[in-house]
Amino acid sequence: MKFPGQRKSKHYFPVQNRDPLLAQLTQQPLRFPTYITGIDQTLVDIEAKVADELLERYKLPKGNSTLIDDVSAHALYSELKQYGLISDEFAGGTIGNTVHNYSILADDRSVLFGVMSNNIEVGSYAYRYLCNTSSKVDLNYLQPVDGAIGRCFTLISECGERTFAISKGSMDKLTPEFIDKDQVQGASALVLTAYLMRASGDDQMTKAALTAIEYAKEVGVPVVLTLGTRFLIEEDPSWWRAFIEENVTILAMNEDEGEALTGFKDPLQASEAALELCDMVLTTAGPIGLYTAGYTENSEKRETSNTLLPGSIPEFNRYEFSRPKLKSACDEPIKVYAHISPYMGGPEKIRNTNGAGDGALSALLHDLASNTFHKANVPGSSKHKRDGLCYSSFSQICKYANRVAYEVLAQHSPRLSRGLPEREDSLEESYWER
Repeated sequence: MKFPGQRKSKHYFPVQNRDPLLAQLTQQPLRFPTYITGIDQTLVDIEAKVADELLERYKLPKGNSTLIDDVSAHALYSELKQYGLISDEFAGGTIGNTVHNYSILADDRSVLFGVMSNNIEVGSYAYRYLCNTSSKVDLNYLQPVDGAIGRCFTLISECGERTFAISKGSMDKLTPEFIDKDQVQGASALVLTAYLMRASGDDQMTKAALTAIEYAKEVGVPVVLTLGTRFLIEEDPSWWRAFIEENVTILAMNEDEGEALTGFKDPLQASEAALELCDMVLTTAGPIGLYTAGYTENSEKRETSNTLLPGSIPEFNRYEFSRPKLKSACDEPIKVYAHISPYMGGPEKIRNTNGAGDGALSALLHDLASNTFHKANVPGSSKHKRDGLCYSSFSQICKYANRVAYEVLAQHSPRLSRGLPEREDSLEESYWER
């Protein structure tokens, strides 16, 4: 596993670089496999620039996310192809993007649960999905189904507003029998999206997701939920609050989803309110940057050397050098917050906003899994005398998530094609060291 962020490796990784004299005296433990699991609606993102007239004709509310049937999806795809409006086709899905990015960053294994077409033709949606997914993502646990996987049309209006039309295909056909208990319980985290909770009719995706959550909770594997869209949350925010409080360890959201969930427009206030429901929160806030929030033990808090920031919580980043912990693992838990502005002010030209939040979450998951890896392979480290949820501090996680989100914003695809550069030629070392 590659270590997250830019660090002086002699202090952190690789863990096999021990004192040569001590190495002769001690038996080295076998390597401990570290990975994350995720459940997703396997789909392909189809991006096109369209006129408002087309949205009205297909009855797609501008700026919203709408489910459409297979007949409408076929007609829409044919029209977009006929007039050459399609700019890109990518493997998609919030969790598919996240586990792919995790495997690229960590250069390590992840496991994806979902469905895949039984018969795959060259050039089909399923073919495109497999071609654009990292070979480090273990797809052996996908459930074979008859028919197409999902399609998500991202329709960009002249004003830049994005409208989503989702054709389910067979993407919600995953059944609980295809959730491998051993894989879930051996992972560092289980990652889910709120979209999984809206399966209808005979589709068992929701039941499969709830089964995986129970498997994870049995052995204390962190459950990570990303909210997906504000429109889904604001349909019944009280249900979502109860669901998160009952099942979720880490919550990922943007400022709009945070407002729908908590009622607070300010992302810092929304993060604070969400901490009443879970142990850690990652909130992306567009041009404002991103926030991390969580708990640490009062006796272990570490004060920042950075400038104290104003906000709805005065000097909220005072203890951002602390490590995140489960609230239940703290004798005297205190809330901790960190914030970072967009990396280098954001890309000179934003090519794509899809997937930036998924990229930020994959960075957090990489740090979380690195904690598991390091604890297993260097059990005597002073870092693990008191259990932490992640390896790094709130501040360092902010910087890493911010850096990965920038990489996604600066490219067309919502998925990383490579890890972060070994050297940041355009950036002074102080970004990682401060």
